Amino acid sequence: MNARRVIKGIGTSSGVSIGRAYVLERGKIPVPKRNIKPESHEKEIAKFKAALKDAQEELNSIKDRLDEEIRRHAFIIDTHLLILQDDFLINSVVDTIRKENVNAEWALDLVVSKIINTLEKVEDPYLKERAQDIHYVYKRLMRIMVKKVKSDIDSVNVSGKTIIVAHDLSPADTIHLNLKKISGFVTDIGGRTSHTSIVARALEIPAVVGAQTASSTIKNFERVIIDGDEGIVIVNPTEEDLKYYSHKQKILREKKNEYVKIARLKSETRDGFKVKIGANIELIPEMEIVEKYGGEGIGLYRTEYLYLSRNSIPTEEEHFQVYKKLAEKRSFKYVTVRTLDIGGDKFSSSLDISKELNPAMGLRAVRLCIREVPLFKSQLKGILRASAYGPLRILIPMVSGLEEIRKVKEIISECMAELDEKGIEYKKDIEIGVMVEVPSSCLISEILAKEVNFFSIGTNDLIQYTLAIDRVNEYVSYLYEPLHPAVLRLIKTTIDAAHKEGIEVALCGEMASEPLYIPVLLGLGIDELSMNPYSIPRAKSVIRKLDQNYCRNLAMHVLGMKSGKEAEDFLKVELSELLKDEWILVDNRYDPQKGKDY
Repeated sequence: MNARRVIKGIGTSSGVSIGRAYVLERGKIPVPKRNIKPESHEKEIAKFKAALKDAQEELNSIKDRLDEEIRRHAFIIDTHLLILQDDFLINSVVDTIRKENVNAEWALDLVVSKIINTLEKVEDPYLKERAQDIHYVYKRLMRIMVKKVKSDIDSVNVSGKTIIVAHDLSPADTIHLNLKKISGFVTDIGGRTSHTSIVARALEIPAVVGAQTASSTIKNFERVIIDGDEGIVIVNPTEEDLKYYSHKQKILREKKNEYVKIARLKSETRDGFKVKIGANIELIPEMEIVEKYGGEGIGLYRTEYLYLSRNSIPTEEEHFQVYKKLAEKRSFKYVTVRTLDIGGDKFSSSLDISKELNPAMGLRAVRLCIREVPLFKSQLKGILRASAYGPLRILIPMVSGLEEIRKVKEIISECMAELDEKGIEYKKDIEIGVMVEVPSSCLISEILAKEVNFFSIGTNDLIQYTLAIDRVNEYVSYLYEPLHPAVLRLIKTTIDAAHKEGIEVALCGEMASEPLYIPVLLGLGIDELSMNPYSIPRAKSVIRKLDQNYCRNLAMHVLGMKSGKEAEDFLKVELSELLKDEWILVDNRYDPQKGKDY
């Protein structure tokens, strides 16, 4: 019998799957590289354009064959179709063929490599993974041109409950999985915010990504368990493993049915304390998912994707058309649009930005926007125009001092005056908020609160900046402690200052959806939690089990603790009975890594 082994990855789509592995073999596509003569230019251009057409037909065929229930999640395929029609990509490849005298495959490789290198400079993992969309389209085109294996997974011939193991899966691959036969997947690469992960969550199929060696070490037909919550892959599980995870699987199914009902209920504690629950999204079609899972509004709409993988700055009209669709969603009580939150070096444009040694703390977000006023005004006027159609509000990221927000308000006033001159309608009293994500903004929150209409605490960055650690750096990630006394005190300072001035505070980091942290956040007085849409029902379930007075006492007790570990250990014991269903802890003595009680 083969030995039991555990592979740790990133849990990206909730659930447990038990089945036999099917390893999807996809070697690297060899790129033919040939210098050509000018008389061959048109032949190579024709080959490239034919591949574009074939790739579009493939994707449209996949969409057409989808079941009705799954088709509404096919919006990410549309993203790939748009890339295939992108003038910048097409013209760049054509120009490279002509200027460099190279064949179509080589030209495509050169152009896409340059685009991906640009996108991968982005510090934010969420945005960095957008490069994957370009890469998926590239592989599809290259397979067509070099006549390699088909780009979809129609050829997978499986029986029984099967778990796909692959180096990577594209969103088109994922959405095309036969869910009657395939019960989950594992990939070597990827993260929670990749489009493949978003599709997996939309389809509610358990998935673990970033498992590094999975496709090279797991053999066909080996029995595998994947835990999409913990990010664990168990190969050749023991009887004890099977018993534990079968029970967990049963509980998860029961919770899923319960959450569908909870999604429509109010997010308020047993003693009537109401908390707004919103969602973090970046794509317009995700609004349907937010509505399905009970979100009151959009707590964070990321706009960076509008700027990436293109050769020009988005126009005011392009901004307006996107935000108008958000505003017109009548079921949302509010929609928070965050302005540009990356550096100018992260997208191809006419901006003259010098290379920085530490771009994460350099010219980015509000700092870039204040310097590049025309760029900023295009976005602001797009938001303002769209505000005439619904409850939009503006969120300014990475504010570190008073002068920044005053300058932003001055630019917004100029935008309003310019729209007034043209007779264009907009919401005159549109709300303006500050993203509180650097320690300085917390420490002067009583000053900033007099200048804006709301705060939104971005705990992902706040924790990193406060503790001086990179949470994706494996050597220091253990220091990433949301319950660190310094972090909790900064959150409390911010909430107290805001409430003193009569404004509300949202929290849109990963802390917002963690059952262990929600009682503490409620006790600190948070007004709104914003999270991944799929986490909303569970968050509501937690909130509805709590009493606000209990949460206040709990938060005060935790604030008095000396370390994040001490606070976490205390909460796990204190809340173990109250919230055990939300953690899905079948047996607190069971250690999945070791496969036995401890």
